[in-house]
Amino acid sequence: MIRSLVCVALLLAALPFAALARTPEHARDWNGAEINWRDARSGIYEASKTRRPVLLVFHATWCSVCKQFRRVFKDPRVVEASRDFVMILADVDREKELNSEFATDGSYVPRTLFIDPDGNVSNKLVGSDREYPHSLDVEKPDELLALMKKARSVFDMAPAAAPPANKEPI
Repeated sequence: MIRSLVCVALLLAALPFAALARTPEHARDWNGAEINWRDARSGIYEASKTRRPVLLVFHATWCSVCKQFRRVFKDPRVVEASRDFVMILADVDREKELNSEFATDGSYVPRTLFIDPDGNVSNKLVGSDREYPHSLDVEKPDELLALMKKARSVFDMAPAAAPPANKEPI
């Protein structure tokens, strides 16, 4: 309940800035050329308007594990799956308030959260590490992809559109 109220407050604060949506400062390092990363304000606003779930990644520029995790977002399957989410990239050092609001199990980085459009963090979409449940495999995209796929049923998302069939002339 409190988290939902905080998200609503963030959303209300974001409304005047919605037209000023900006790409997070380090999005380029996280494959910003192919993934539509948002800052927290515009991302929360977009999620509330489109009713799409959020994939929120907390990182730090000094974090060597975060630098490894960046490569996972270059996988074409992750790029494709990201289109079903509002992708928010947050630097823990620059967005301390947001980081503390979403640090229910610690403020470690990298931390990947799946959040419904109302601001509720899913406890069903977590990694395999019990001590750090929002920490995902930084070497391969498989764990992230599995969670993105599972999000379809958890968030009751519409099925992904199938790519057009390759029609060859007869």
